[in-house]
Amino acid sequence: MATKKQTYRESINEIEEILASIENDELDVDELADKVKKVTQLLKFCKDKLYKTQEDVEKVLKEMEG
Repeated sequence: MATKKQTYRESINEIEEILASIENDELDVDELADKVKKVTQLLKFCKDKLYKTQEDVEKVLKEMEG
């Protein structure tokens, strides 16, 4: 079964939901540890996506100049 690839926007939304749960004290200690790990993974994904997008845009701009 193929899984749908998560988008940048979906990742940001998930981070915001987790942070809201943390801020509202809705998580117990066990959930908190898991959610912190998940946020770390999501942040890495978002950072990588931003760097890749920046590289792609710079490449296109260089091609337009040449």
